[in-house]
Amino acid sequence: MFRLTQYMRELVHPTPVRRRSGPVKPVVIWNLTRTCNLRCRHCYTTSADVPFPGELTHEQAMGVLEDLSGFGIPALILSGGEPLSRFDFFPLAERARELGFRHLSLSTNGTKVAENIDRLADLEFDYVGISLDGIGQMNDWFRGVDGAFDAALAGVRACKAKGVKVGLRFTITEDNADMLPAMIDLCDAEGVDKFYLSHLVYAGRGDKNRGDDTAHARTRKAMTQLIDRAWVAVAEDQPLEIVTGNNDADAVWFLRWVERNFPEQRAAHVAQHLEAWGGNSSGLGVANIDPQGKVHPDTYWSDYTVGSVKDTPFSQLWTGPDPMLATLRQRPRPLKGRCGACAFKDICGGNTRIRALQVTGDPWAEDPACYLTNAEIGVDEADRVTVTPFRGKSHDPAHRFA
Repeated sequence: MFRLTQYMRELVHPTPVRRRSGPVKPVVIWNLTRTCNLRCRHCYTTSADVPFPGELTHEQAMGVLEDLSGFGIPALILSGGEPLSRFDFFPLAERARELGFRHLSLSTNGTKVAENIDRLADLEFDYVGISLDGIGQMNDWFRGVDGAFDAALAGVRACKAKGVKVGLRFTITEDNADMLPAMIDLCDAEGVDKFYLSHLVYAGRGDKNRGDDTAHARTRKAMTQLIDRAWVAVAEDQPLEIVTGNNDADAVWFLRWVERNFPEQRAAHVAQHLEAWGGNSSGLGVANIDPQGKVHPDTYWSDYTVGSVKDTPFSQLWTGPDPMLATLRQRPRPLKGRCGACAFKDICGGNTRIRALQVTGDPWAEDPACYLTNAEIGVDEADRVTVTPFRGKSHDPAHRFA
C-alpha cells in the first residue's frame, strides 16, 4: 500500500526518516471464507454465494489467532469472500480483539455492515474498508448484484453514525475510471475517513477480465487527479486520507510530481522516505492466509503456497527456508526487463509480481501495468524488453445497463 497522503504531508511537516531494522513481521490479510453474496468481476478469490469445502474449522481458526498473536504481527485484516458470511465471524473477531492485535481491520463489501453495526462497533475495529467500484448502476454491474451500491452505502453511513473509522476502496478499470472524481466527491459528502484506489491485479476473475485494466494514459490521468486532491487535503488540513494499492509505480509518479513542484531539498527528503518504505512488500511485509489455511506471499499469489496452517503454524512457515519468500525479500530482487533496468527499484521494489507472472509466466519479468515512460524511470531503449498485456475487445460500457 502506498500511503499518498502520508508522504504528501512530508512536504509540509517533514519528519525524520525511519528505516527498518531487524526481522520484519508482516501485516496478515486473512481470507476467512470464499463465500460471498456478490459476484465481482475483479474478485481474486473467485468467491460465490455457496459453501466451500475444506475451509478452516472454528478450532483451527482459533489456533491461528493464538499463533499470530504470539508471533507479534503488526496488523491483522479480516477479509473474504465476504468475512461476515463466515459462520463464526463474530467469535473470531471477538477473540482477535481480546488478544490485543495492534491494528485490527475488516475488509468487506459493505452490504452486511448496516444490519450488524452494533456488534461491529462493539468490537472497536481500528478500520473498516468497504468496496465500491462506481456510483449506482456501475457498482452494481461491477459487483454482479442489483442494490449492492445502496446496501454498501448504508454500511458506510452506519459506520459513521457509530464513530467507526471507515474507508472506501475503488478498483479502477477502463469501465469506471471516469467515475473517480465522483467517488472522491462521495467520500467528501459522506465524511469518509480514507479513500483507497486499487489498481487491477490479474488474479482470479481479475485475471479473466484483465482486458478491462486501465490503459497507461488513463492510469496517469487518474493518478494526477488523485495527487491533486491529496494535495488540497494536506494544504487545507482536510481529514480525507488517500492511499493506493497494487501498483507501486504510484510512488515514483508522485516523486516526479514533487520534483516538478517543490524545491530540490524537499524532493530529496521525500525520496529518502520512499526508499525507506521500499515499495512492493509481498513475502516480506505482507502475508496471506487463505480460507483453507494455505499461506501465500500476498493475497493475489494463490498459485504459490508456502505451506498450510493446518499442518504448521504460520509463524514457523513465515520464518522458514521457503525459496520464494527468500527471493522476494532480496533487495534488489532479480528483476528483468524494464523493472530490472529501472532507476527507482529502491522505491518501487519491482511492483506487482503476480501481473508479470500471469502475462509472461516469469515472476521476475517487468510488470506490464507500470505506466511510466522509459525516460521517467531512467531506462535506455537498449535495456527494455517489451511486454504487451492482453487487452480484450474494445467495448462500450453503456450496453451494460441496456
